[in-house]
Amino acid sequence: MTILKIERLAHNRFVPEYKTEGAAGMDLCAAIDKPVTLKPLERTLIPTGLKIELEHGFEAQIRPRSGLSIKHGITLINCVGTIDEDYRGEVCIPVVNLSNEEYTIQPDERVAQMIIARVEQAKIEVTTELTETLRGAGGFGSTGK
Repeated sequence: MTILKIERLAHNRFVPEYKTEGAAGMDLCAAIDKPVTLKPLERTLIPTGLKIELEHGFEAQIRPRSGLSIKHGITLINCVGTIDEDYRGEVCIPVVNLSNEEYTIQPDERVAQMIIARVEQAKIEVTTELTETLRGAGGFGSTGK
């Protein structure tokens, strides 16, 4: 089990937690003092009031909350964000409203989830030719429905 060190900033009221024993992600809350309203297609950065320190070889993935996405069209601008192990700034959530209606994020509302995952850096090897495969260069939709 890896250890995640968390520094709470003055405007943070909640430490992330896994809501169930089998949860992969821990919820991140909006560390804001007043509600933030997003108009359709509007985006903003929501602070969490947290700084983190990851062990070597790990990343934190910031993902949308499925309930906010399907019920209200609130998701992350970058879909899944990556926090590298050497980042020490505040964790902020880049949210966007993809619905046709305004949505108001309330103080302390759960706005995203964070997953800790092992990563490996690849050794880059430049070549003039790649191994052939059956799929080849077939891109989007090339394998069927």
